[in-house]
Formats: sequence, structure tokens, C-alpha cells
Amino acid sequence: MTKKTTGKNGKLRILAIGAHPDDCEISCGGTAALWADAGHIVRFVSATNGGTGHHAIGGIQLVSRRQAEANAAAKVLGVECQMLDATNGELEPTLYYRRVFIKLIREFNPDLILTHRPNDYHPDHRYTSQLVQDASYVITVPNNVPTVPALRRSPCIAYLADSFKKPVAFHADVAVDIDAVFARKIDALHCHKSQFYEWLPWNENIEADMPAGDAARRTWLANRMRSRFSATAYRALLRKLYGRRGGSVTTAEAFEVCEYGAQPSPQRLKELFLL
Repeated sequence: MTKKTTGKNGKLRILAIGAHPDDCEISCGGTAALWADAGHIVRFVSATNGGTGHHAIGGIQLVSRRQAEANAAAKVLGVECQMLDATNGELEPTLYYRRVFIKLIREFNPDLILTHRPNDYHPDHRYTSQLVQDASYVITVPNNVPTVPALRRSPCIAYLADSFKKPVAFHADVAVDIDAVFARKIDALHCHKSQFYEWLPWNENIEADMPAGDAARRTWLANRMRSRFSATAYRALLRKLYGRRGGSVTTAEAFEVCEYGAQPSPQRLKELFLL
């Protein structure tokens, strides 16, 4: 049973800011589906337009395709979708984009922001994270970006999980059981055909592993994601959060609370993640 939350009008407002049009679906698509099913408001934002993430097509053709894929994935999950105009691989933590992020966050007025960690292989990921952090205090300062009313309180910020170890490894503060919505997460990722069945296999030199046919490709993707989001690494935390049920969870998404923004109590963390 979903616990009562303290969000606005009983609804939480969740803002997930990824660097690319499929980042949020990958890292928090299952949890987003749970929030949406419980009646909460979730928006996926891509800081870049997706226009270079392919080996054979690019420009407006690719931007249009990736926007359509993101819209389709959002519909599957029941979330809102927004794409900013920065070009893939060219996002920088400039004053211009800091103002864009301040405006974005203020207008949505979230209870919780999800984003990448600041140490990551991709510069777009790193700078998306930095821009969220750079905005985390200034969103409460009225004289910065005065055209949009400042927030009276900072939201909680949490990092999406990754496997990078240096300078510091990801530390899970919360892990969410996504078994009930794992198939929907895969359905959402399956919408991003340009990425999972074209660009990434080419970039990773695994095109030979790609099966033919839509159903076979979805199964291939599900197997890859089931391994990536295995609950095994978070077993102790899942047992702590879910009790005996945590011992049987097979897939999970994990998050780390950022030291910037509101620092949630253990009870508030459970409310935010519907535990």
C-alpha cells in the first residue's frame, strides 16, 4: 500500500533531469512508473536534444526521431516529457544554462530532483549534474533570475545509480523494488529504437549480437537490463526497507541523496520513494 505523502495536494512532484533523451528511462523508469501509478506528477527532462547520438543520421532528423521516441516512452510510463535545446556532447555548465536550470526547477517546483552523479564518463552527464548542483541554492534567491519567483524551500536532490568508482563510488541510500513494473520499464526503453538497437550496438561493437525482429530485440534488451538492475547488490538495503519481501526482490533501482538541497529524514525518504 502506498503511504500518504506530504506533497502538494497530496501529490509528489518529481523532476528527473537526465543529459540525454533516454537517461531517465534507463536509470529511474521503474520508479517513475510507480510514482505515476500512485497519482504523483513526474517529469523527465533531457538537457540535450539527442542530435548526435547516432552513427548514420544526425541533425534535425535525429532530433525529431529522438523526441518522438522520448514522447512514446513517457506515454508508456505515464510521465511528462521535456527536451532542452543543447547539442549532445556540447553541454557546458555556463551561466546561461545555470539560468535555464533555475527557471526549469522553479517553474516545476519539485519535491524531489533526480540527476546524474558529478563523476561520470560522459561530459553531458557530469555537467547536467553540476548544473543541478549549481542551481540547488540559487533557486531560493529571489534576485537571481528574478523573472521567475524563487522557491521558498529547496527540494531534495538524489543521484541516479552508476558503477563509477573514482573519486568516490555510488552509495545507495534507498533502493526501490521495480519487479511489478519491470516489463513497463522495458517497454519504455524499447521505444528508444535508435539507441538500443542501432547506435549503442554500433558504438559498443556488438552489432553481431543484435537479433532480428521486434519481439526478439525486446527480449534481448530485457535480459541486458535485468542483469544491470539486479537487486543482488542492494539486498541488505532492500531487506531493511521492505522487510522479508526485500529478500525476494529481483530488480531494483537505487538512489543516493545529494548533500545539496533538502536533507530528508528517514521517514521523508520513505515518503518520497513510496516505501
